[in-house]
Amino acid sequence: MMRDDHATDLELIIDKVRRAGALAQHLKANGLITSYKADGSIVTNADTEVNLWLKEALLAARPDYGWQSEEEADNAERLTSVRTFVLDPIDGTMGLSKGSPYWTIALAVIEANLPVAAVVYAPDSSEMYAAAYGEGAWLNGQPIRASQRIQLEDSEVLGDSRLFGKDIWPVPWPRLSVHSRPSVAYRMVCVAAGKADFTIALTPKRDWDVAAATLIAQEAGAIVTDHLGNPYGFNAIDSLKPSLICAGAPLFDDIIRRCAHLEHL
Repeated sequence: MMRDDHATDLELIIDKVRRAGALAQHLKANGLITSYKADGSIVTNADTEVNLWLKEALLAARPDYGWQSEEEADNAERLTSVRTFVLDPIDGTMGLSKGSPYWTIALAVIEANLPVAAVVYAPDSSEMYAAAYGEGAWLNGQPIRASQRIQLEDSEVLGDSRLFGKDIWPVPWPRLSVHSRPSVAYRMVCVAAGKADFTIALTPKRDWDVAAATLIAQEAGAIVTDHLGNPYGFNAIDSLKPSLICAGAPLFDDIIRRCAHLEHL
């Protein structure tokens, strides 16, 4: 049976994220206001407004929870909280600004450094992915399971097709069907739902990029680690993750073996 606190947290975040998705769609329909952060990455008023609305709504409901979001300065108080919300208000902002339907809102509740309730919501494609620790994962209320594909050749992959042709691989990858999606979280939940066989990124990610989708993928039977096979922990001082592998279990070992020589990216 699902723990009562995990169940009520999941119910809360599904409701609030659905409402936040409607807010983001409204802002998009009225014309996004775009600017750039100090690092050159794009940010829109949807990112900031969704962040503000969710922070107010969630902390009003759970005032003792910590808070971590891509769109505001970190606060060390979260490290002493029993549970912490970790939010990416818009994952795939560039995709949102260019009209892709595959941007998401990704929200997790972290307890003891692990996600225990999570949602990844793609409003434009009406896909609500959700999971609770030990209870499975769902898409729009229906159970999902990760791919059980056993051969890499002709696998469906979400990522950057250029990665597989680089000269960093001693053994060439077999033929793959690679497609791009702007949201890292969306790529991961597609693996969770069996829509893709794996996703890989050899660039750093942050907790808010991957926390929610990690739980959903794991509860659906996928494996999530960095490229050397190290599992993720969350709500630590440093939110940086060096890389990402999210794969159906039968393919995971082969992918990790191919990356083993890349100790220092």
